[in-house]
Amino acid sequence: MPRPTLTQILYGSATVIASAAAMLLLSQAGAAIALVAICVTALALGVLVALTAAAPRTRRAPALRAEHPGVPRRDGTAATAADRRPVGAQSAPR
Repeated sequence: MPRPTLTQILYGSATVIASAAAMLLLSQAGAAIALVAICVTALALGVLVALTAAAPRTRRAPALRAEHPGVPRRDGTAATAADRRPVGAQSAPR
């Protein structure tokens, strides 16, 4: 499991603090069970925000180079007509 980024930690922590404070102020809860429920709910919201906020994304290499056929490849050679075909494409039936 990858480690959380600083952004995820900050968003999650801010969500826990803000949601717990808002729920406590709005509910004016005095019973212990209500306080526990509010804290658990705030923690769940914080975890949800941390998992969805700024999750690292991986870049995929393009499988089709038809947009720029003259652009050289990474190895320095020029793109050919075979590069303009999508990966796995078959030739048209004759």
